[in-house]
Amino acid sequence: QVQLVESGGGLVEAGDSLRLSCAASTRTHGNRNMGWFRQAPGKEREFVAAIYWSSGSAKVADAVKDRFTIARDNAANTVYLQMNNLKPEDTALYYCAGSYVLTTDAISYANWGQGTQVTVSS
Repeated sequence: QVQLVESGGGLVEAGDSLRLSCAASTRTHGNRNMGWFRQAPGKEREFVAAIYWSSGSAKVADAVKDRFTIARDNAANTVYLQMNNLKPEDTALYYCAGSYVLTTDAISYANWGQGTQVTVSS
């Protein structure tokens, strides 16, 4: 079982930046793609970004693509989500997850971390 540990969340003001990290205990065929999702209270879990370990091929949700980027460090088994110009509507619990293919569909991700809270004040 792959263990995923997120970190880097916090309370920031609108316009600030944060970088989230997701450390994976190992890289396997089953988690060759790593994704970030977020869930705000009372809302559905929402795709944010995803990236393949091997190629670095990535996808970022249209809603945040002008502010968020995803990157990976294969040597450290870590995936990052750089979030710039944060807005109050970005407030959510952010999860990383692993899947076999790059997809925006949360049901396709088998391994999930516990999440890291991001709160953006106005």
